[in-house]
Formats: sequence, C-alpha cells, structure tokens
Amino acid sequence: MENPFLNAQEQLEKVAKYLDISADFLEVLKVPQKVLEVNIPVKMDNGKIRVFKGFRSQHNNALGPYKGGIRFHPGVTKEEVMALSIWMTWKCGVAGIPFGGGKGGVIVDPKELSEGELERLSRGYVRAIAPVIGARVDVPAPDVGTNGKIMEWMVEEYKKIYNNDKNYKIYKDNEILATFTGKPVELGGSLGREQATGRGGVYVLQALLDKLNPKSKYRTPKQYQNSNDKNSKQDFEFPASNFVLPQPVRIAVQGIGNVGYWFAKIAQEAGFEIVAISDSKGAIMGKIEDVKAVKEYKEKTGSVVGFPGTKPITSHELLTTDCDVLVPAALENVITAENADKIKAKIIVEMANGPTTPEADEILNKKGVIIVPDVLANSGGVTVSAFEWEQNMKGEKWDERRVNERLEKTITEAFEKVWKIKEEKNVDLRQSAYILAVDKVAKAMLK
Repeated sequence: MENPFLNAQEQLEKVAKYLDISADFLEVLKVPQKVLEVNIPVKMDNGKIRVFKGFRSQHNNALGPYKGGIRFHPGVTKEEVMALSIWMTWKCGVAGIPFGGGKGGVIVDPKELSEGELERLSRGYVRAIAPVIGARVDVPAPDVGTNGKIMEWMVEEYKKIYNNDKNYKIYKDNEILATFTGKPVELGGSLGREQATGRGGVYVLQALLDKLNPKSKYRTPKQYQNSNDKNSKQDFEFPASNFVLPQPVRIAVQGIGNVGYWFAKIAQEAGFEIVAISDSKGAIMGKIEDVKAVKEYKEKTGSVVGFPGTKPITSHELLTTDCDVLVPAALENVITAENADKIKAKIIVEMANGPTTPEADEILNKKGVIIVPDVLANSGGVTVSAFEWEQNMKGEKWDERRVNERLEKTITEAFEKVWKIKEEKNVDLRQSAYILAVDKVAKAMLK
C-alpha cells in the first residue's frame, strides 16, 4: 500500500532544486512540527466503553495558524494525517491565505455509529485536542466523514471547556466560533462554504482551458451555445499537442461526496457534460443529465448504481473511462503506476488530497496528461474557510455573492501565479505550485 507521507515528502524533494534552500532546511519542511496522538473513550449505546484512536498533525505555521480538516474514516493513519497536514501547508501558500497546514483524523467508520455515539465521539475528540487548537493557533474544519453538524458539536464542547470555567476564560465568544470553520450558517458558518471546494475546482478548470486556447478565450459549452457562432463545431486545441478536446467537454467524477457533488453540479450548470460518477459502492457511466437527481437517488437507495439511463461500472473502471477531464474527488492514492497508463483523460483535476502517486505522475506527464494538483485544484474549501474565520474574527456576515466573487478572484490569481512559474521554469503544474508555496513558507520562516 502506498504511504501518503512518503509521497508528500517525495513531492517536496522534487522541487527543492528550484529553490534557494539548504538540505537541512528541506529536512525541517519534510516533517510536521507537532503530531498529537490521542485515545478517546466513548460510551456506546449498549453501555460499553470503546476507545477510538485520533490524531492532530500540525505541519507548519510560518504563514499563520495551522488550518485543516478533521477526518472520520476507518482508513485513517498517523502517516496519512501527517501527509495531509503537509499538503495543507502548500495549499494555503498557493491560495495566498494567512494559514499554515494542519490535519486531524479519527480511526472510525461514522456510518456504523448512531447519532448519539457520533456526537459523543466528536465531543471527546475536541476535549482531547483542545489544548493545541484555537482561533489564533489551529483552526479545524470538516473533511471526509465529518460535516457541519459535527462542527456544531465541536464548537459547543469547545465553548464548554473555555467559557464555563471563569478562571480559564481565555477566548472571546467570536474567537470560540472562529476556532472551527465549516459550521452551519446559523452558528457562524459562511454562506458558500459547502459548495466552495467544488466551485473553486471548476474555476481552476475554466482558467486552465483559457490558457490552453491562446487564440480565443475559452467559453464553457453553455456560453458557447449562447454566442453568435453557436453552430460552429470548432474543436478546442491544445498548443504543442497532438490531441484536441471537443465541445462539450466530458467529465468523469470519482466520488460524489460533498466535493465531488458540487464540482459535478456546478460544472454541469456551466455547460460541461458529466459522463461518469462513482461512490464507495460502485459507479455509473452514460450521459448524466441531472447530477442533483443522481445524488437524490443515492440518498434514497444507498448508491448511485442503478440510476436510470446509466450503465454500472466499478470505481476503478471510472478512472480509465473515456472522458476529457478526470476528477478524482475521493481518497488519496487512487491513480497509481498500475492504472496511470490506462487513463484516457487529457486533463486530471485533483479534487481529492493526494490522489496521484509520484510514480503515476511521471507516467502521466510522459503521456502529456495535464494534472491540476490538489494544492491548487481543491484550495477553494480552505479559501472560503479563511473567509469564514475572517468573518467570525471581525463579527461580520458576508452575502454569498461576495464570498463567491472573492473565491473566484483568489483562486484564479493563484492559478495565474502557478501558470507563470510553469512557463518560466518549464515544469509541470504540480512542481510550479510547490515552488510557489514552498518559497513563501521558506521566506516566512527565514525572516
């Protein structure tokens, strides 16, 4: 099994030669500054106590407080959480937001717990990590297996810890709220946060397509159809390449959790064609006319498999299906040396964290596949989390239009910087994103 922590370190090593940093300094960046391991006793519904293992990794805070989600998943490992905290540092650096990288996780399948058990676990985890988090220290958020409701429980528990004891009241109420992002809107959450990661990914894809067509600005299919030359069948040409990307652009999305769903839905609304979607139980392919209907079908039946008008395939088959853009939006290490050569997509937009191994990267780059790396592609979530934190700290409430406009501006500016480095140094997008982020962190640390 691939070790995500070693992958994260290898990715960093690959760009070190482009940066003015010493070998000793590189060693510092390759490991988290702190990793907390906790055991969380939880009283189950049957009256017995079960102990769950959890982690909180804090990689680097040179640019600001640690920032990163909390993952509830049976596959959580210490190494995974450490890797995710490293990627979060680079993600914040690429996005240009004032945070460093953190990540948390608990080894548990939340689907196997009752709501009461899940609440007690969530509150227990907060009690365990409370000494190392705070609005100006480390700001957690939802991730795989967690959501706004879980953040609500965590905020309530955190408030108990620091507000009930009058001798230990170190945070103001707005800072209590700002300690967690991804909260329900009525509890200080930001409008637009739920859709932010997926929306940001679509913005990045559109920015990429603009760059790849230097003769005329890329228009999504819906815009194309509404233009005066709507009957034109002109293909979308990649410069210095032997392939074309036809209209409409066909997208396959692996994973229909929060990130995959909103990416697919927003992309479809923009005119892209969704041709395959998967969940943990299987996948479907075909011309999917309504992504929202697929989600509703999954909620009703337990899986996307069987959705009317589609053909069932496996999640592994989805990765190699015939499409223009592949969007891995589930877990890490799904694109490997074993399947990379079979991938037919011309573009991969990494909406999951670490979905592509370094070995697969090399294979895909040789094939001419353009990979939009996770630290850029899925940075919309942490960007709007930063907006939520800012609103809480200032006691403000922004409307959704302001949030989305700031998100688009932030993420497209980040893309422009990454693209400029790619052109100047003749490297792939992952390397250019890392060069941008690592350089920022190194300069902040060496001030």
